[in-house]
Amino acid sequence: MKSLKALLAKPFARIIQKKVSKWANNPLQTQEKVFKRLIQEAAHTAFGKDHDFQNIHSHDDFVKRVPIRDYEGLRLYVDRVVAGEKDILWKGKPLYFAKTSGTTSGAKYIPITKESMPTHVEAARNAILLYIAETGNTDFVDGKMIFLQGSPVLNEKNGVKLGRLSGIVAHYVPRYLQKNRMPSWETNCIDDWETKVEAIVDETLDKKMSIISGIPSWVQMYFERIEARTGKKIGEVFPDFKLFIFGGVNYEPYRNKFENLIGRTVDSIELYPASEGFFAFQDQQKDKGMLLQLNSGIFYEFVKATDFFDENPTRITLKDVELGVNYVMIISTNAGLWAYNIGDTVEFTSLKPYKVIVSGRIKHFISAFGEHVIGKEVEDALNEALQKHGASINEFTVAPQINPPKGLPYHEWLIEFEKAPDNLEAFAKTIDASLQQQNSYYFDLIKGKVLKPLQITKIQKDGFQNYMKSIGKLGGQNKIPRLSNDRKIAEILTNYKKA
Repeated sequence: MKSLKALLAKPFARIIQKKVSKWANNPLQTQEKVFKRLIQEAAHTAFGKDHDFQNIHSHDDFVKRVPIRDYEGLRLYVDRVVAGEKDILWKGKPLYFAKTSGTTSGAKYIPITKESMPTHVEAARNAILLYIAETGNTDFVDGKMIFLQGSPVLNEKNGVKLGRLSGIVAHYVPRYLQKNRMPSWETNCIDDWETKVEAIVDETLDKKMSIISGIPSWVQMYFERIEARTGKKIGEVFPDFKLFIFGGVNYEPYRNKFENLIGRTVDSIELYPASEGFFAFQDQQKDKGMLLQLNSGIFYEFVKATDFFDENPTRITLKDVELGVNYVMIISTNAGLWAYNIGDTVEFTSLKPYKVIVSGRIKHFISAFGEHVIGKEVEDALNEALQKHGASINEFTVAPQINPPKGLPYHEWLIEFEKAPDNLEAFAKTIDASLQQQNSYYFDLIKGKVLKPLQITKIQKDGFQNYMKSIGKLGGQNKIPRLSNDRKIAEILTNYKKA
């Protein structure tokens, strides 16, 4: 017999589906309302005054007055907010700062306001409810639900609470889910990831798990621990496991591994959350596109990725986007981010309604495991090692090794040395320590033994030149990417591996 919660889930899901359909089917009007509300609410902030918000009446007015910025471009304002000033980017003070890995100078502090916080929770809830509305499946509602996430323990900075986004959101789990939610608060607060995973396995092994959610690399580690402990497939251990919810990294590299670990297929929902906002979620099982959240206090602009580094790239709104084009997504939000470049590129898979997939980053990066390692981080780490060890190089690139023949995955550094260090192992340790210091996500993955420290592959003299020649890109303005999120380049370069 189904519980009252399961019985009520379907009508509630239908109500939410109608609400979502209302704005999804009126996208341009919805975005226009969001735009006007944002400008009006922030007109008397420091940012609003500096950028003449009182005379912004259209998107063209906005483009003329508010340039595209990334975190560093907005930093002078953010630093004032972090210092405790009011009415800088948004009215009053933020409720939280979501602390994330920095781009060029340490940690980033992304404000979350009382207006923006509910949108993070509602979008995640709606993703599940629209799944119910589509499939009619409510079997999982009475089971246990696990959310692998950061610690909910928050610090404080000048009167504003501070933590990882997933830890902040943990404070907002709806009451009707609290009894079903796992792991326990105490286990979620464990800092050491290996200890935490073992505690989660202990707590969940004999439970009726129905939903499992998290970044695929973390969930994979959890599954592997269960299989090692029981000798059984996850589908056997958790026969009621019906739904996998994920976000943060591309699931495809993990899919075969996951299905082997589970022993059967399960439905999945992809989410597109970030500290800066909850942008989209998958609303149909047979459609991998994610429904863009147009009524969540976020105004979207788009710049073609091919034009992004032009002096004055054209900024368009939803009405002008096209299918299959790679766009840099620019956001303005009720958390006080204005014409903000989050660094992601998206492609539209549908225009009625507007759906996207995340196509990558505007700059080269590695995030095969959710680490978000960027070019400046690897270059700074390498320079530190070169100076410390008296070495020099001709060229290098970095790629993830997701499925090594044995042991944990790692980042592979393919380096053509002009002058090799006397001790290659010590050289690699210096790079790895610098990367961990710069990038908190990478640090967590190493500490949690999801990744092992990087490994260096020596490339023979002229190996990179020969590679570029082999693909017809030798000379001119062609450059070897510093980072790749796949192994296309790395696999070819191994043909030039130094004996």
